[in-house]
Parts: sequence; C-alpha cells; structure tokens
Amino acid sequence: MNERTATVARTTRETDIELTLALDGGGNVDVRTGLGFWDHMLTAMAFHAGWDLDLVCRGDLEIDDHHTVEDCALALGRALRQALGDGAIVRFGEARIPMDEALAEAAVDWSGRPGAYVELGLTRPAIGAVATENLTHALESLAVAGGFTLHVGVPRGRNDHHRAEAAFKSVGRALRVALAPVAGTVRSTKGVVS
Repeated sequence: MNERTATVARTTRETDIELTLALDGGGNVDVRTGLGFWDHMLTAMAFHAGWDLDLVCRGDLEIDDHHTVEDCALALGRALRQALGDGAIVRFGEARIPMDEALAEAAVDWSGRPGAYVELGLTRPAIGAVATENLTHALESLAVAGGFTLHVGVPRGRNDHHRAEAAFKSVGRALRVALAPVAGTVRSTKGVVS
C-alpha cells in the first residue's frame, strides 16, 4: 500500500495554515488554532478517524472565529483528497456515536460529488469562542473541499457540547470506514467515481 499522507499550506490575508496528515496513523493529533473548542472538535474527529494530524493555524481572531474555522476545514478537505490519490477505497462509511444523552449519526460517500447535509440542532449561539453556525459551516466546507457527500444529524441531545462533539466523532468514524483502502478498482458500478 502506498503511503497515504499529505502536507498542505494555505495562506490568505485571513489565515496562515500548515497541516500534515497521515490517514493510516495512530491517532496522534496536535491541533493549534487559537480556538480551544475548535481544537477539541478537530482533535476528536481526527483521533476517531485514526489519523495522525498536525495542524497549526494563525488566523484573524481579532475579527472573529469564522475564517479560522472555515479555512482549517478547507485545508483538511484538500489534504484528504491529496492523501488518497487514486487508491481504491471502501467509499461508503457510516457511524452512530452516543455521548451521554446525545446521539449523532454520520454517513459519507466518497463520490467526487460534494455536498453536505448537516443538522446539528445546536441552540446556543456559541460554544467557547466558536459560533455554533460555524461548526455546521465547517462540516460543509470539509465535504466540499474533500469532494465527498456528507450527511450528519443529531436526533437527540440536550447539551450542545455533547451534540457537537458526538457529531464530529461520528464524522471521523464514518470517514475512517469510507477511506479504508481495498484491493482492486474503484467501488462504482459506473467504473469511475467523478
């Protein structure tokens, strides 16, 4: 099996990101974005996906959290595509993750057709220094940049921290399944994934 790794640098007027990713890692994760709750979500997702991830972002936090959250998701989606290359993978993955009273479900189709359908049901305006709307936007940005279809729902839960964390863990577990390497050709009756 080829080494499935990526290094991505993304610099804009709003953020400066350096990221290294190994899909077949051991869950060694070091995320430093200046936003504690965002670090927590990325760490939970990467750990449960089984990746090694080192991500540093210096963003315009004096404005707000939006650019940092969005740009990290875009860089990670790009890294996922780069690390996969043309290798055959399972393609589909799903996961249900409970966290105390919360339950989250995620399903992935690594189809080359980006789309995100995310219903986290968060009620607080922010968790820590992260606007809850940006958590939904981050999952959408990840799917678009990665080129895959993502469905995420949290059908129950009272605590927004638990709802969000279960959602990010479920996405990590679903990606772990979907991106697992397989022998042979692409998993499509068409013979090609767009």
